[in-house]
Amino acid sequence: MARALWRVSAPMSLGILGTLSVGLADAAFLARAGAQDLTAVGFIYPVTVALTSLAIGMGAGTSAVVSQALGRAGDDDAMAARLALHSLIFATLLGLAVAGAFWLLAPVIYGWMGAEGAVLDKVLAYVPWWCASFPFMVAGMGLNAVFRAGGESHISATVMLAQSAINIAVTPVFIFGWAMIPALNTEGAAIGTFVARVLGFAGLAVFSLRSGRLALTAGCLDGLLASLRKIARIGGPAAASNAINPLGLSLVTSAAASLGDAQVAGFGAASRVQSLLFVPMLALSAGIGPVVGQAWGASKAGRAQDAVRLTFLTCLGYGALLALTLAFAAPWLARLMTDGGDAARYATLYLRWGALGFFGYGILVTANAAMNARDKALWSMGLSASRIALVYVPLAWAGALTLGFGGIVAAFVAANLWAVLWALVLTTRAGLLDVPLPGLRRLAPD
Repeated sequence: MARALWRVSAPMSLGILGTLSVGLADAAFLARAGAQDLTAVGFIYPVTVALTSLAIGMGAGTSAVVSQALGRAGDDDAMAARLALHSLIFATLLGLAVAGAFWLLAPVIYGWMGAEGAVLDKVLAYVPWWCASFPFMVAGMGLNAVFRAGGESHISATVMLAQSAINIAVTPVFIFGWAMIPALNTEGAAIGTFVARVLGFAGLAVFSLRSGRLALTAGCLDGLLASLRKIARIGGPAAASNAINPLGLSLVTSAAASLGDAQVAGFGAASRVQSLLFVPMLALSAGIGPVVGQAWGASKAGRAQDAVRLTFLTCLGYGALLALTLAFAAPWLARLMTDGGDAARYATLYLRWGALGFFGYGILVTANAAMNARDKALWSMGLSASRIALVYVPLAWAGALTLGFGGIVAAFVAANLWAVLWALVLTTRAGLLDVPLPGLRRLAPD
């Protein structure tokens, strides 16, 4: 069981690390472009992460459908190839719809968050290029999810790393200018993302077709509506669940904006570092889905329980290591991701004390992935929604008004502890964990 989990998760650690490093690189480049650009990316980041999480959730739906099917029927390349095409169709439609809505609503969203003046202008210059790139990213994630479901996470990781390398290589050219290309600052960061996503999807599509993992044959659309319904049934709530957390980050960014630009810049910089540090736990969440899905599809509940228990313990141990490390390394990381001054001070405060709750976020995302694979996506959505709506956002605003920036940090820790408690309750009730919780009734196996 552990071997299967690591085989899927280990390559994804590298892939996710590459993907998240793009956001860190953008922030590092824009910090050198100017203070307004750094503040702008502080507003941009939480919203774009929320929308990206929709794609990740859709991928969870695809992975769950395919892994359960393969667990029931064993290896079936024809079925996997057909589902890959169906997931690509679903992902493309979803990407176009979300990108169009975001492009239309961006001025309202960022104005409501507190962006104004030159900062808002820079944010809105970023949005059109990012929206144009979004359908390519969502479609690529749909295909990657099929590979992960079949235990071929090394393919997903390779594509993600290559796309990230292209992004980091071309972005400085558009931000600072080179030869006949003018310096475009924040808009240039979005153009770099667009170029990388288009090239990444093109390469993945060609590979999928040539390797036979994507079917374009007679009968390839057979069962399309049934596949879309299955993917949407799991992927819809999973997408919402994934998006809820970064959407909450957007609301908390608004609380930071009520304190000042330095707090927004510090909070944004710390959030990007935090995302990088979360990579191993996010990789576990990518790995636990196929393992649980195949185990449940093959009626091996004990194997699924062992995998969930192992991921929770790993998140706990890794979170403790992070908290200890950041107690000393937080000031250096904060200076690296900001232009110094007050922004670095606030980023240090967040990283040093917020690290006490990092393990809880890992347990949250791995519990959600396991419940998605168990076909309990509504439960995972409820867990994420309760963390944000009942704890994180209300306490962050209350903390900002009474304690300043430290109150926002305290709200983050409290929200993650809440998530741990309810993750244990829900996974136990779903039969994915065997914890002796008094009075808790477990579901019967499907």
